[in-house]
Amino acid sequence: MPESYFRRTGDTTFAPTTHCEGAWSAQDYHFSSLAGLIVHVAQLSRDPDDTKRLVRVSYDILGRLPLEEANVAVETIRPGRKIELVEVTVSLAGRAAIIARIWYIDALDTRDVETPTQQTYPVPEDCEDQQFSTVWEGGFIRQLIGRKVTGLPEGTFFSWFTSETTMVDTDERIPLAEFFSRIDIANGIAVHHSPTEWAFPNVDLTVHLYRYPVGQWNGLEATNVWGPDGAGLTSTILHDLDGPLGRAEQMQALGRV
Repeated sequence: MPESYFRRTGDTTFAPTTHCEGAWSAQDYHFSSLAGLIVHVAQLSRDPDDTKRLVRVSYDILGRLPLEEANVAVETIRPGRKIELVEVTVSLAGRAAIIARIWYIDALDTRDVETPTQQTYPVPEDCEDQQFSTVWEGGFIRQLIGRKVTGLPEGTFFSWFTSETTMVDTDERIPLAEFFSRIDIANGIAVHHSPTEWAFPNVDLTVHLYRYPVGQWNGLEATNVWGPDGAGLTSTILHDLDGPLGRAEQMQALGRV
């Protein structure tokens, strides 16, 4: 089995492995793998002396994501000494498939005024296994390691996820990118109706981080609401073992299977 999501095939090109296979179709990407790749490439493109930190990523999914070689282009569209906006475009099969915009702000020591947080959910070793592959299919789902918190109020879902899969075979590991590769799955844990009866793919993902994650576990505290005319929303508080660190939002396009 491959040990990475992607094999680097050029300066800006990456070939997917079976770990990228989607949950809705094995012929398409699981968006999570591309979400992580985008952050991976963006972080590699940073000047090592630049002190700015990533605080937000907004992804727009422009259509189907065929499981083909990905071309990733990075462009700074708002340069600045303290604030910077970067755009990353992923092209698949000759067309733009994802456009992501990333805000960076200058890092500053604010520990003396930091809002205190702590982890109030059970840690992974105290949780039961989450057999995600009993609900979803595809290579991405199969390589996940999951733990599920039980006994929560109706409508609230909390799961821990990690993975032994690296992002790109020949590149250095970037923990932040690997964390981002396990956020989009929130859309699949806050499930009210079976995916065999309803489709609810997300058309976007927006992530805000006020603290960088520590360690290898993503905690996803997710809720989901469906509206009256075809739109749904998954809202997630992001955790590591130390507690909350940001939020994610995903808009769903609802449809009967």
